[in-house]
Amino acid sequence: MQELLPNKQAIFNNLLIQIANVYHAHGFLSIETPLIDRTEILLAKAGGDTEKQIYRVIKTNETADDADQALRFDHTVPLARYVVEHENDLKFPFKVTQIGRNFRGERAQKGRFREFYQCDIDVIGRGKLPLSYDADVVMTAYEALKTFVKPEILVRISNRKILGGLLVGLGLADKSDEVFGIIDHAEKVPIEKTLEAYAEEGLDDSQIETLKEFTEIHGSLDEVLPKLEIIRDKVGGELLAEGISELKAILGLIEAQGLNGKVIADMMIVRGLDYYTGSVFETVIPEHKEIGSICSGGRYDNLASYYTEQQLPGVGISIGLTRLFYILNEYGLIDEEKFGGLLDYCVCPITDAEIPFATEVAQKLRAEGNRVDVIYAGKNIGDKLKYAASVAKAGIVIGENEAATGKYVVKEFK
Repeated sequence: MQELLPNKQAIFNNLLIQIANVYHAHGFLSIETPLIDRTEILLAKAGGDTEKQIYRVIKTNETADDADQALRFDHTVPLARYVVEHENDLKFPFKVTQIGRNFRGERAQKGRFREFYQCDIDVIGRGKLPLSYDADVVMTAYEALKTFVKPEILVRISNRKILGGLLVGLGLADKSDEVFGIIDHAEKVPIEKTLEAYAEEGLDDSQIETLKEFTEIHGSLDEVLPKLEIIRDKVGGELLAEGISELKAILGLIEAQGLNGKVIADMMIVRGLDYYTGSVFETVIPEHKEIGSICSGGRYDNLASYYTEQQLPGVGISIGLTRLFYILNEYGLIDEEKFGGLLDYCVCPITDAEIPFATEVAQKLRAEGNRVDVIYAGKNIGDKLKYAASVAKAGIVIGENEAATGKYVVKEFK
């Protein structure tokens, strides 16, 4: 679990506020879902290793009637349950943001925490959801990240229907889960390991070569579309054509907003979670590829099917702020002066006799919107100023003369 010293906590909180402000500016409404939910709900569409990673909640006086419960591991699955339960009271498309803690019992490693903040946005439709919302969540998340990430960032998008359709055309539909998993991990291992993994699944040389060429396709719409259309014409299939058409529409909308080169198509992106059915997104810092994805998401057309027969398609994207903050902090990529948590003033009365006027000064400054501390501890003035410089941007010394005249000098520590 991550714990921060006060100055770092203040920076973290300020970044969280920056993200929330951008989300709200783009029309996303805030909700909160419970940290604890029924295990069967949380695992309804989880897949992968999630069941091994969830924290189950045990009551000491548990009875046979008590539901099996666990801590939520993301916001998306609880959101599906929330939308179904409140469907009659919501307006659709429902644009929603959730910012809060989630829990996963992952293997402990540097930068990976078992308790972490995720900052999500999702759009849920009733019956249908236009592809424009896929572009909307990508552009909103990009803008939120750029408020505090100093280096260039790159959003990589794809569509799972493209690879799914390709596998059908190659006669590998029964190997879809395995191939998706291999590609999802391909950037973390040498290419030879990926090719070996294909071979171990029984793929022949021609199939392996086609997949290798496919996953190397990346770039702007003008760069990738001709290559994808060649594959479409060669392999055929409705699903493949549909995926290419959707990618073309979404990336076209994004590029029209001036994000050419900042958002690209990349066939290496497939996302591991089973509930994604169309668009998928991952965001990286090209200067620090070793960091991995800092923001990800995708389209899920069937997530609410566990709770209702009503069609409630959605698309969402999430910033994992806890891990991102750790990484940016480690690499010195945060503007601490801009987002730091220093107080505006620290008032230092020289003796106890000046405390009343020092408190009065502090109250007046607070009324003007400043954050102000008064040091009441019985230290000498040198120690008080040293303390003040560690917690505030400026200090005010209140001695006998200041208390008598009502005038004081502000010392800017910078």
